[in-house]
Parts: sequence; C-alpha cells; structure tokens
Amino acid sequence: MNAGDKVKLLYEDKELEGTLMPRPEILEKGITIIKLNNGYNVGLEEKKIKDMKVIEKYAPPKPKETEVKHDKNLPSITIISTGGTISSRIDYRTGGVIADYTAKDFVQMMPDLAKVANLKAKKIMSVMSEDINPSHWQKIAEEIQKELKTAEGVVVTMGTDTLHFATAALSFFLQDLNKPVVVTASQRSIDRGSSDAFMNLFCSVAAAANAKIAEVVTCMHGSENDDYCYLIRGTKVRKMHTSRRDAFRPVNDLPLAKILPDGKIEMLTDNFKEAKTGETKLVTHFEPKTALLYVYPGMDPDIINYYLDNGYKGIVIAATALGHVAVNGDKSLMDVLKKAMDKKIPIVIASQTLYGRTHPFVYSNLRKLSIERNCIFVEDMLPEVAYIKLGWVLGKTNDIDEIKAIMQTNIAGEITDRSFPKTFLA
Repeated sequence: MNAGDKVKLLYEDKELEGTLMPRPEILEKGITIIKLNNGYNVGLEEKKIKDMKVIEKYAPPKPKETEVKHDKNLPSITIISTGGTISSRIDYRTGGVIADYTAKDFVQMMPDLAKVANLKAKKIMSVMSEDINPSHWQKIAEEIQKELKTAEGVVVTMGTDTLHFATAALSFFLQDLNKPVVVTASQRSIDRGSSDAFMNLFCSVAAAANAKIAEVVTCMHGSENDDYCYLIRGTKVRKMHTSRRDAFRPVNDLPLAKILPDGKIEMLTDNFKEAKTGETKLVTHFEPKTALLYVYPGMDPDIINYYLDNGYKGIVIAATALGHVAVNGDKSLMDVLKKAMDKKIPIVIASQTLYGRTHPFVYSNLRKLSIERNCIFVEDMLPEVAYIKLGWVLGKTNDIDEIKAIMQTNIAGEITDRSFPKTFLA
C-alpha cells in the first residue's frame, strides 16, 4: 500500500474508510495515518488494525501543462526561490507538494502572470526561515546580481520569520542597485483558502516588472483584506505579528507604493532610488562574530563579557528608549563597556522601542555611553538592521573610527534625517 491509496480497514471493532497518508518523520513508529472521508486525519495504532485492504489505487495527478510563450513586449523577470511554500501546488489527496519550480508551474497556478512578464524561475535552496544564516544571504545576493544582468527585475521568495533580516542584508550586499529586487513570502500556507501567497506573488512580479525603483523592497499584504500590497524599503520593514497577513509594516518610514490586485502601482512617495543603467556591484563580506543583545532590567554584565572573551568583533545593543542601559548600581554595564572600548570592539546602540530614534546627549547617562565609552548611536536604525550593517562593516574594516563613520552614514535608507509623526504605526 502506498500513500494516496483509498483503503478500508477494521480498527478494533470499527470499520473505517479513507486515504492512506504519508507518516511524518517526527511521528513515532507503529502509527498509520488515515484521512477519513469527512476530511479529518486520524492516527491509528498499527497493532490494533485487524484488517486493511486497498479499494482504489492512487494515481498521481498529471496537471495540464500551459505553454509559456515569450512576449517581446513584456519585461523579463526572474523568480528566485529559497524555501517556503509560496510557489508550491498541493496534492490535496496526499498533502504532498507536486509542483516543480518552473515558469510553467507559475503560469499554471496563476495564468495572469503571463500577461505581466516573461518569467524565469530558479530554486537555489530550500531553507526554513529560522535556519537562514549569513552564508545564505550571500548566496541569494550572488544569484540576484547574476540575474539582473539580463532580467528587468528579480523576485525572491522565502519564509517570513527572518525575512526582514534578509532584506536588510541584501540592501547592503547589492551596491549601486540598478533595478527592483522584490522579496515576498506568505503568512498562510498555499493550501488554505485564506492564503496570501498568490496575491503577494502576483503583486511582486508586477512591481519587479513595472516599478521604476532601484531598491530592495518587500511586497506583502498591506491589510487583512485582498485589496493591496505594500512595497516597503528593505531596511525599514519588520514583521510585527505572528500570523496576520499584513504583518510586515514600515517602521520609521512610509511604504513606497501600493500594488493593487490587478498589478497597477500607486507610488506613495518620491523618496526612493530610481532605476538606472549600470551594473550592480556585489559586496557580500560579513563578519559572523557579530552579536545582537537586548538589555533588560537586572541584566548581568557578564552576558556581554561572554562575547568580549569569545572572539566577537562587534555588538549591537537594543537599548531602552533613547539608548539607555544600566550605568549605575551593581548591574552597571560601564565596566564591561570600558573593556570593549579598550579592546576596540564597537558597541552599537539602537532602540528596542523600534519607533523613534536614539540620542547620545539628551541625558547624562547617554553622554556617559557616547562620550566616556565611545558607544555608537545609530539614530532610528532598527536593531536587526544595525546588526546586519555592523556585520557587513566589520567584514571589511576593524578600524573603530571608520566603523563609527560608516555606521552613522545612511547607505540604504536605514537612517532617516527626521522623524515624522505620520511614520508611527504607518
């Protein structure tokens, strides 16, 4: 018997009928999974199954292929997959993925894509969002640069949990970007009726094909409804909810554009880099011995000592409010920060409030950090972005003055000149 076969069985004294399902690897042995005719899955102890027979053999579906013709009047877009389910079709009988990763599959799922762009699809890795590390970001950046030589834009699909780390990394790794790079994902799996995958992908392709921008941006639902997606700058976006479809929001910034379900683009600001001619440069150096720490009341200074004594080259501290950490009492960080300063290990201060900006001089305790301990305050940069940027800077220099100068210079929209009320909870 194989997964997908229709079976009838006698379990203890009950007769059951359903579809034999694949057994998940994490499930203990001796359990058989059956999808009952009412749609529910049940796990049955095999030792209690008295009889089971096949009543219908499973035949994998053979989707009708859609011919993909090149349209010389449409731009060419490359879709790069790094993992996740946003581009997969589900075989509802077995629950398995049956799609390959080709342009034909995309057009089969979403025929309207063929009206927007000529598609090329590449699957370069299959990594869960939480398992992504800097080497994966470097690989993605390399593939993007390669595709931008012939494509008018690139769409990258990935998992959501660390997507905002990835977009920050790509924003620094891809220097002199000349075309749009749109990163998208889905909050809800593609087999659910409420999935945001299809609209996010369609809007992303439309944006990559027609938005005259030269930045790394995200394209995800702008509301819980299927009424538009937002383009948000890669260094100003953050996942702000575990499951809402509009979880990705701009922080200390406004969305760059709305992408409507029909592919139309409504620019919301002129504060973006415009598409241009030239070649995108790849600058992917990254120091893995970079840390991100959140301070909290009563935090033991030895936590920082651990990083200082184990070869770390730089630390970002997500401090409270304007950039505060404990500087008085038995939990003061002043001694350990002096140790960092003496070892020329940069300490970067961002704010865990996310909204607003740090300030090195408003209070005396802040002056102690910035003047006496040479901590680097990075304005309204998000902690995660500061971590990415510091790792990127440390990849090319260990000079503390140069590090400070670069960290406090806006390179990819990570620092804004002023804070505006309308960017709060935008």
